[in-house]
Amino acid sequence: MRRKIATVAVVLLAVALSIGTLMVVGNTYRFAERRVTVPVPGGTLEAVVAHPEGAARGLVVFVHGDGPVDATQDGLDRPWFEAAADAGFTTLSWSKPGVDGSTGNWLRQDMQERAAEVAHVLDWAATQPKLATDTIVLWGASQAGWVLPKVVRSRPDIDAIVAVSPAVNWLRQGRFNLTAELDHHGADEHERRTAIEDSDRTRELLESGADHDRYLARTTDPEPMSADRWGFVLRNFRADATADLRAMAGRHVPVLLTLGTADRNVDVAETESAYRRILGGDVTVAMFDAAHSMARPAVEDSGTLGLLTAVFRPRALLAPGVLDTYRDFLDDTAPN
Repeated sequence: MRRKIATVAVVLLAVALSIGTLMVVGNTYRFAERRVTVPVPGGTLEAVVAHPEGAARGLVVFVHGDGPVDATQDGLDRPWFEAAADAGFTTLSWSKPGVDGSTGNWLRQDMQERAAEVAHVLDWAATQPKLATDTIVLWGASQAGWVLPKVVRSRPDIDAIVAVSPAVNWLRQGRFNLTAELDHHGADEHERRTAIEDSDRTRELLESGADHDRYLARTTDPEPMSADRWGFVLRNFRADATADLRAMAGRHVPVLLTLGTADRNVDVAETESAYRRILGGDVTVAMFDAAHSMARPAVEDSGTLGLLTAVFRPRALLAPGVLDTYRDFLDDTAPN
């Protein structure tokens, strides 16, 4: 019996060591990461800087999408950091206000304030001798699509943009997301009608500037927005990127527009059409078999598969070609 127990223990130890090895290998990256604190008006932002192994050719500044996102998005951003490092770029990314030590509350911001935050980070970066700021690329995902053009139209130091799954119009994006999710989950006619009616009521309340109590009294959503979230939406529901895209078009900044054919959050056809119409030859569209996050649809829709992939093979979360396209774009952006 003791011999059998010992054998089982050895097997379990071997399995544990193998799992540990897989985790270490899968989460070892070709860059050096350090934490920094960035001073901004009224507080500080906790950030990470991911340096390439050799001399840096430029700087990528990350602008995250919606939600309480930390500087590495729980590690999911590191494959992007690595691709940038392979192209010779340092990446600077920060935790949103109120997240992981950053002061403030991201839910109290509108898109103009988010753009001002990016500008403050860029001003700080320009004072740091260890950061190569001769070439600056803004990388932004989803909600950042309403932030990046605001930054570019007001600053001459942005050399390129990587826009990942951006929307154009807040309200149209919300309606598209609602109907796409209803379709995906096979909602019946009653469920669709109920959801759309509640969405219409919410729009009416937003248009009238209703406070949170009035929203709660009218909504039938089983998971209603918190007071902070309602305030955030109330400040931002009129967001539309069209005017800012037009304003930045005259600068002819190269844009890599990265979209996924399985995106249920954003109408990628509308986004592609708007960017091509406004930016013309300055935009390169890269379309992938990917979800909104640029993840493979299979890992996006399976919690178990997504978790296992994130733990053991985080690079494999993203659709094939996404990181290669990103790296090549950066490689072409900075002078040799």
